[in-house]
Amino acid sequence: MGKVHAIILAAGIGKRARYDIPKQFIKIAGKTIVEHTIEIFEKNHNIDDIIIVVLPMYKTLMEEIILKNNYKKVSKILSGGETRRESSFIGIDAIKDDNDIVLMHDAIRPFLSDRIISQCLNALKKYDAIDVAIPSADTIIEVNDGDIIEDMPVRKFMLRGQTPQGFRVGVIKKAHQMANKDKNVQVTDDCGLVFKYNLAKVHVVRGEANNIKITYPEDVFLAESLFKVKNMTVSQDIPLSGLAGKVIVVFGASRGIGQHIMDLAAKHRAKAYGFSRTNNVDVSSCKAVEKALRSVYRKEKRIDYIVDTAAILKTGKIESRDIEDITYEINTNYTGAVYILKAGIEYVRKTRGSILLFTSSSYTRGRALYSIYSSTKAAIVNLVQAAAEELAPYEVTVNALNPERTATPMRRENFGNEPGESLLDPHKVALVSLQTLLSDMTGQVVYVKRSDVPE
Repeated sequence: MGKVHAIILAAGIGKRARYDIPKQFIKIAGKTIVEHTIEIFEKNHNIDDIIIVVLPMYKTLMEEIILKNNYKKVSKILSGGETRRESSFIGIDAIKDDNDIVLMHDAIRPFLSDRIISQCLNALKKYDAIDVAIPSADTIIEVNDGDIIEDMPVRKFMLRGQTPQGFRVGVIKKAHQMANKDKNVQVTDDCGLVFKYNLAKVHVVRGEANNIKITYPEDVFLAESLFKVKNMTVSQDIPLSGLAGKVIVVFGASRGIGQHIMDLAAKHRAKAYGFSRTNNVDVSSCKAVEKALRSVYRKEKRIDYIVDTAAILKTGKIESRDIEDITYEINTNYTGAVYILKAGIEYVRKTRGSILLFTSSSYTRGRALYSIYSSTKAAIVNLVQAAAEELAPYEVTVNALNPERTATPMRRENFGNEPGESLLDPHKVALVSLQTLLSDMTGQVVYVKRSDVPE
């Protein structure tokens, strides 16, 4: 197998989505859809280079996106044609070695998994053409021009096509060359051309339901929801040596995860400053938060990272809880995070640093007896996604950490003794927290699971 190229088709106009700009440039979770898609291939170690085919009028915007993100694998940005087939051929024709491999992917499918990419490449060791598809959950019917059913194919043989589609370059290039001479060609995708001209067997790799194509306005809302629950993880290869000499401020530092973050940061020669109610810094007070950050900056002349682990978990039905108690929980869990974010921006902007807030698995669904806690954690996710977009021009990253149940004093106080093997070690949560700060991720909910963190 020669080089592996990824062609990202971003030349669609997106009329069906009814937006002022093509949908690949709509922002979701702090980045444009096409940025999310590019990063899938940028981070996959099997991909050698990326070719982007874009609408001519948006080529400058795409160049700005590439430069801003410092993507290293993007080798060409090409002006697309009037149809998808023309744009596909433009991308393929830019690859000179017919023995290379190419994966062709829609820019508006930002949820492609590494599993699909790996299985596509493995299949291309045996086949010259592969498609990606999923079973249809619905009955498929064939109708005539009068909307009368003429056939009902057996559903188990009916699959819904996705991308990427993969090929030996010489095969797909020949298919397009034949199509260019065929005035009657009506095939809509690249595998269809290979199949039409009988150039190779087209093998099917099973896709995934989440590998959606964002086509209609309602798809944008679905994508936003998928990003909220997407199991993002941070690379375990990020060395904590990058903390040396950096200044980190931790709120909620007196115990639990916050204390472990402090200890681990200091161990790797960061200058760690911790605040909590034990040293008279209550995050529900904006003035207290501002004073704490100001004191660190006056001493160190910089702040690189800010972490907020401060939280309160109170249980009970809303009708039976005291309003002052509810208000304090909201002010600690959410309003305090807003204060920390707002007050911290002026400092981390100077260092192009990062802010990390904490959410919880309960953010995905409100839970009886935990209504205030779970709703504040949902608010944290929305806050992070919005702030990431606002702070992107300053190269400041903002993320939310979402650990599984963790062995902390707060958990013991609310749930009593639980089997130790069922809980995350707070030291592991601290490790992922610091790696997230050192990463280039932004606007993401970073999950921490016991199975994902090495012993």
